[in-house]
Amino acid sequence: MNFVTILGIAFGLAMDAFAVAIAIGSRLERPSFRPFFRLSFHFGLFQFLMPVLGWLAGSQIAPLIEDWDHWIAFGLLLIIGGKMIKESLQNQKERIRFADPTRRWSLVILSIATSIDALAVGLSLALLNVRIWNASVIIGLVAAAMTLIGMYCGKYLSEKFERASSFLGGIILLAIGFRILISHLT
Repeated sequence: MNFVTILGIAFGLAMDAFAVAIAIGSRLERPSFRPFFRLSFHFGLFQFLMPVLGWLAGSQIAPLIEDWDHWIAFGLLLIIGGKMIKESLQNQKERIRFADPTRRWSLVILSIATSIDALAVGLSLALLNVRIWNASVIIGLVAAAMTLIGMYCGKYLSEKFERASSFLGGIILLAIGFRILISHLT
């Protein structure tokens, strides 16, 4: 898999983290370096770790399903991208209720929630025989950078931008899924 495709996957996965970062950035009472760093570091770390875990699981079953692995990768990306698009179109009245969600268990829960899609992508990458370390580093760095950008944007932008970024992330993942399917069928 080439660098541009991995970068596209990384940006698609980072859109959840970006959307959450916008919401948190807009709700922090006193934004400072520490919460920005904590959220960016943890989102990047979890986005790095989850594909590795998914890849490890997928590499164990890859030889058993190699004849139709491209369909599985397509299906996983279709489900993830579709879920992101659906969530972006729903009315989200539920707001983050924490005083500072960049601390303690709130931070861990948000980190897992925004990176769970990366677990499925790691599984897909294993099925496609992609070297996971380079891909995971790129995914983690992009997530950390997009989280930091999202926090800064959250200080200045409304909730509408949060929904648009999640929609865009879903579209990117769907496009990558179709590209994988088409490349294996042709």
